[in-house]
Amino acid sequence: MKRRFTSYILFLFCGVLAFGQEVVGVVERSSDQKPIPTVHIINLNKVTMSITDKEGKFTINAEVNDTLYFSYLGYKSIKVRVSNDLIKYPNTHFQLTELALALEEVVVRPYQLTGFLDIDARNIPINRTRRYSIPGLPSGGYEAGSRTPGTAMRILQAVSNPADFLYNIFGKKPNELRKLKKARANNELRDLLAVKYDRKTLEELLQIDRIDLDEILRKCSFSDSFIKGANDLQILEAISGCYEEYKVLKR
Repeated sequence: MKRRFTSYILFLFCGVLAFGQEVVGVVERSSDQKPIPTVHIINLNKVTMSITDKEGKFTINAEVNDTLYFSYLGYKSIKVRVSNDLIKYPNTHFQLTELALALEEVVVRPYQLTGFLDIDARNIPINRTRRYSIPGLPSGGYEAGSRTPGTAMRILQAVSNPADFLYNIFGKKPNELRKLKKARANNELRDLLAVKYDRKTLEELLQIDRIDLDEILRKCSFSDSFIKGANDLQILEAISGCYEEYKVLKR
């Protein structure tokens, strides 16, 4: 009886370790090691979030091999893989580096025209991308980029079969879809995305490149003005709504 009781206690203790792990740390500036308040830390695996206090301290639930994403306006975002040491030893210091504020000088050089038509015609750069206009679609044309054989056919297939593109994104990334649902249900994360416009957090959270992110929205008939001007929360809701429509169509 005593042995069974001891085994039961060990089982409960192991369960607490497995489900009660957390990372406790401090976020500071790399330049002077001063704490940074209100830094957002997102566990990309569990879709949970924490925010540093006025002393730069934070606590977030995490397991070994989870990835933490640190972001703060004006600083370079970082990703950290959770190790046993991070969980075992609290108050680890994480440093963020300020983004460069200086802009490089841009020199604009107009075309150097000589007044001789034959010479000027050879000096003007030529756009060598080919464009394809498809009857029935409200567009001035689609740039193909190169003259390689089959380019036109690939463009036509990509435009005429948007469901195939959605399947390649949604159907092959079930983990990202689960994250999508968790993100919509997390009020703290929604508040963060509502003030972000750079898509960086969404890219890391859903593991989707910016190009694919924009292409999803275009395939779902969202305008370029919406894609460029919407905040990250609106983009999240748009993708989610598009996926729900996609599921209905697949049925």
